[in-house]
Amino acid sequence: MSEVLKEVLAANEAYAASFGGKAGLAMPPARRFAILTCMDARLDPAKYAGLREGDAHIIRNAGGRASDDAIRSLVISYKLLGTREWFVIHHTDCGMLTFTNEVIRGLLEHSLETAALEGGKWKDVGRGPGSTAGNYIEWLTIRNQEKSVVEDVVRIKTHPLVPAGIPVYGYVYDVKTGKLVEVPEATKAGAAK
Repeated sequence: MSEVLKEVLAANEAYAASFGGKAGLAMPPARRFAILTCMDARLDPAKYAGLREGDAHIIRNAGGRASDDAIRSLVISYKLLGTREWFVIHHTDCGMLTFTNEVIRGLLEHSLETAALEGGKWKDVGRGPGSTAGNYIEWLTIRNQEKSVVEDVVRIKTHPLVPAGIPVYGYVYDVKTGKLVEVPEATKAGAAK
């Protein structure tokens, strides 16, 4: 058993021992909102948004992008579980700013092992075989943080399964200060109608 697995299981034992009243939390989020954000380990949406268990839906992926699966989750969040407001929150110093579709496709084609960032450029240090399957994936990389927030809010708001009355707010979380910085153009685009 790996050390990480042991640590996770031990932490879960301690958590479950004091679980108490959390067993009674309702399935719908109590505060009726959802956050789409990045999977980056430096982000703790519960802390930066003042959440407790049961308060809100948190949907995470690489970059916090409005992928088909993220929109699927948001639609379920609204349609079946009653959320009424959504946030798109990207962040500064995001890894999705460090590569393009072409870069990751080339890395995967060479090998499936972890690459290294050297001198600001990704380098594949693994040995093959790789795979060309990455050529068929849109990796949703980011060139401009604020622009990507606007794009994602617009994509959500214009999706045929998203009701016009749901406001979608756009923010960038600053990993150096912990502050949420509004992207006014995104919030304007995401206004309820």
